[in-house]
Amino acid sequence: MSKVIQLNSKDSVVISIKEIAKGEVINVQGEGKNSIEIPIRTDIPRGHKILAKPRKKGEDIFKYGYSIGKAKKDLEEGEWIHTHNLQSGLSGILNYEYQPITQPNIPKALNYTFQGYIRENGEVGIRNEIWIINTVGCINKTCELLAKMATEQFRDERVDGIYHFPHPYGCSQLGDDLTNTQKHLAALTQHPNAGGILVVGLGCENNQIEAFKEVIGEYATDRIKFLKAQEVEDELEKGISLISELVAHANQYKRQPIPLSKLKIGLKCGGSDGFSGITANPLVGAVSDIVVASGGTAILTEVPEMFGAETLLMSRAKNEETFNKIKNLVNDFKEYFIRHNQEIYENPSPGNKDGGISTLEEKSLGCTQKGGHSRVEDVVSYGERVIKSGLNLVNAPGNDLISVTALAAAGAHIVLFTTGRGTPLGGPVPTVKISTNSELAHRKKHWIDYNAGRLIEDQTIEELKHDLLQYILNVASGQTQTNNERLGFREISIFKEGVIL
Repeated sequence: MSKVIQLNSKDSVVISIKEIAKGEVINVQGEGKNSIEIPIRTDIPRGHKILAKPRKKGEDIFKYGYSIGKAKKDLEEGEWIHTHNLQSGLSGILNYEYQPITQPNIPKALNYTFQGYIRENGEVGIRNEIWIINTVGCINKTCELLAKMATEQFRDERVDGIYHFPHPYGCSQLGDDLTNTQKHLAALTQHPNAGGILVVGLGCENNQIEAFKEVIGEYATDRIKFLKAQEVEDELEKGISLISELVAHANQYKRQPIPLSKLKIGLKCGGSDGFSGITANPLVGAVSDIVVASGGTAILTEVPEMFGAETLLMSRAKNEETFNKIKNLVNDFKEYFIRHNQEIYENPSPGNKDGGISTLEEKSLGCTQKGGHSRVEDVVSYGERVIKSGLNLVNAPGNDLISVTALAAAGAHIVLFTTGRGTPLGGPVPTVKISTNSELAHRKKHWIDYNAGRLIEDQTIEELKHDLLQYILNVASGQTQTNNERLGFREISIFKEGVIL
């Protein structure tokens, strides 16, 4: 098997599948059917880039068929291409024009089903859990103890578990920060993966239960209960009593066949490497296209990791109004960077760089592949719920836990989380960790749920996309638990920008 892979005939680079030593000579397909021999000028780590065509200083270097930056100096074929000799070609706030493209061939709709729960309002859930949502961080430990006690007491019931998601906010917050906290917690209380919700307040916080109810809007009183700790003699005793009522209510729900069109998947990557845009991300994109073609919903976020690839998403906007929403989404986040005197285009983390990603446009071109080729139907604000089927963009940063929380708040039943470096993280909904390479999948079996590294070994994307989709349907049906569920790794994080009193 070849030690390198070329992703597009326009590319200036090839990607090393294995470590390559200085002095080796590799064969790369050239123009037509001819191959060219490239002498390797330095040791090349696995997943990193090798120059296949000489480049002058300032010239573009291509990967995925697009520029991923410019050469810092004159470069010869066989050189290792990374941060030492490649720099971003992006700068400043850009002007965009609406230039729609013809949508490429999309997959046929599939009549697949999963076993889910139908709630009173007609929404569908894939878990029947009890969630404890606290309005303020002061009572994190109270709610944690309440969840532990309730788990012991109701372990023989048919609910899928009783969980609490700690956070530090809800008091001493002002303006948008308080609004963001309220909107996110309210969205979680309405999430259909929970058969019952207990909202616990302290009593003196900014996020008062009475105000919080207004943010929640209409709700089923037998599915959502409220407890203000300062107003009862024993909040644990009262909490257990209310959870008992919620458990009894949740026990009424039964799994039943649900069409794929009702499924909402969140799309996320973290700890990326040089294989992310070659294996896991395009595989998830292929699955996303199937879900969307079947009437379902895919939700893509991580706005800073769209920088450099945003025009690809803009060209797929369903109309000019949606194009303008995408433009504002991107430019508003760039303005956020500028307000805080941060470099807009300095994004890849140390782990990303170690894995072979050199510039923001390289990361973005790989990251956005998770959205497949579907038309962008809508853009949703941070903390808002998705209401349109199809591919949606949600405003949130790239931070793993914040963006996973935003996807859940937007309504994702399940998050597909691609990673080349690995992470144990899990959100409030099942979080499927998909490795970009087989080495990670074998080494971190307690983190990784699915191995996309097989795409550079012995399987095609056509084969694996149906296999991954079936795995997702098994998770949705409760037949399979993700590692984050099995190990109890469930967390939330809420975006903060402003002042705390």
